[in-house]
Amino acid sequence: MPKRDPKLNWTLPVDGTTSATEWQGTHPLNEIVHVYDPATGWIENCNSTPYTCSGTSSPDKNKYPAYMATNGQNYRGINALRLFNNAKNVSLDELIAKGYDHYLAMFDDVLPPLFRAYESANDSIKKALAGPIGIMKNWDRHSAANSVATSIAVEWGTRLIDELPHAQTVEESTYQTVRFAQLLKKTSPKRYLGIFSESLQSLEKRYGTWKMEWGEINRYQRPADGITFDDKSPSLPVALVGSQFGQLASYQSKSINTQKRYGYSGNSFIAAVEFGPRLKAKSIITGGESFDPASTHFTDQAEGFINGHFKDILFYKADVLKHAIKTYHPGD
Repeated sequence: MPKRDPKLNWTLPVDGTTSATEWQGTHPLNEIVHVYDPATGWIENCNSTPYTCSGTSSPDKNKYPAYMATNGQNYRGINALRLFNNAKNVSLDELIAKGYDHYLAMFDDVLPPLFRAYESANDSIKKALAGPIGIMKNWDRHSAANSVATSIAVEWGTRLIDELPHAQTVEESTYQTVRFAQLLKKTSPKRYLGIFSESLQSLEKRYGTWKMEWGEINRYQRPADGITFDDKSPSLPVALVGSQFGQLASYQSKSINTQKRYGYSGNSFIAAVEFGPRLKAKSIITGGESFDPASTHFTDQAEGFINGHFKDILFYKADVLKHAIKTYHPGD
């Protein structure tokens, strides 16, 4: 980490023609933001601020220059704090379950203003939106394959993200919670309801109704060529959503010359490891280890990836041999 003038705002481009912006050597490792063996018993990294990475044991922001860690807080980080605060003696399977928790923290901030805007609307708007608003009020804010609320939330939430002012820098874009607070403050109730209505209309235009369960829209498919998705070939329903809504397990999907949405980005290889006298570990990948569509291992991990059911890692030789399908000696 280079030493810099702390009076300058290093989250924005600076004038490179002056000596004031030149680096002044580098910080030794013990001066970089760090946490060792926190009393809380855990450390999380959600591409968000390190100043909340261990709950109450997190590094003190006031002890470091502002340029040392310029990332802001996001909803994924907030969800991680919710999941790990007060978590004690977590087993390997419990850790995986937390990583696959379906709570969408972003909607803690954006739903209450929607409900207030609805209550202040005229009777005709209230009548038109009574059905979807009722669904959102009864929603537990967890994504689910059989959830109409999740379909509405993703469509609407994506439009709200598009409403955010364009970030000037990568650092500014990481201040998700701050940027949403600014958006909510400046958006009128009428416009806020308008964005919600536009989301319902978009669902109706694509599917004939806004009452679509998320698993009917959101699918897993592994094409033979890796890129050509289609609605006629077999696919699996997926309850997961993108991490921008606060979910730890990220499943980014979109329509790729299709009507339905297919996963194209997000978590890929995932592992949970327990260290001790004997190592225990479980993992999963998006589909399977083989790239041959004819192989039984082309999509044999898809269900586990979708639902968070991990397979054991065979770390020790005896375990590998016990589960071996075929063995050989190189050169034979």
